Amino acid sequence: MANREALRAFQSRLAGRLQAARTSGVSASWLAVEAGDANYLFPLGHAGEIFPWVYPQEVPYTEPWFLGVANLRGGLYGVVELSSFMTGAPAPAATEAARAQSRLVALNEMLEVNCALLIDRLVGLRGVDAFVASEPPEPDAPAWLGHSYNDATGARWQEINLQALSQQPRFLSIGA
Repeated sequence: MANREALRAFQSRLAGRLQAARTSGVSASWLAVEAGDANYLFPLGHAGEIFPWVYPQEVPYTEPWFLGVANLRGGLYGVVELSSFMTGAPAPAATEAARAQSRLVALNEMLEVNCALLIDRLVGLRGVDAFVASEPPEPDAPAWLGHSYNDATGARWQEINLQALSQQPRFLSIGA
């Protein structure tokens, strides 16, 4: 019970910080998440509501990275496992403890795609000042990959333009 209350408090604080960042010009630019062995940055304007993990209803004959559909606060969302989509490899089965930290990050409703990305862990908000170096994407990188950033600990963070991702044919073509 204490874990649920702590989780609710964390989500409430994060939602408050996201709202404050959107309305007050705070330097936070990204929602920082972990998925698989990688770190990602979602632009705040592209990320929508954050939901706890729920088991989606499987959809037959779809790509391995498409987990199915889930009812999230009364809306039907396709659930994409981000790490599997990014690497092209099936993600290993997650334990119940790992799923307890997992979250579904919905795309902003202005993007007009009812989709939620399964991530392993929320890290928090990040601004440009949280990083010591950046590199532009490779010339042959997909259009939805932005700059990569390195923080003071040497960790690499990849920016993902969720708006560009939501319009990519590979992302929209879930059929296997």
